Amino acid sequence: MATVTQSAADKKKAYIRLSDLVLEAMYLAIEQKDVAIADILSRALEMSLTRNAGGRNFIERRDLSKDVEKAIEKLGVLKRQAKGK
Repeated sequence: MATVTQSAADKKKAYIRLSDLVLEAMYLAIEQKDVAIADILSRALEMSLTRNAGGRNFIERRDLSKDVEKAIEKLGVLKRQAKGK
């Protein structure tokens, strides 16, 4: 019986979080100046970062990563540009 081994790329993919992929997609939408999709992805990012957290009296103690903060700032700039401000 043949043994199946994972390549380094497959092993790396196994440890990627959903929020990492959503963040990457959000950066792509911002780069393409697609405000609607970037906005939807920002909400999906928030949901993926906060799922399984909470419950009664839960207090969030984690800070957003610099990459997430940067993406949110870029989305804000893109939204203002889209409105002509």
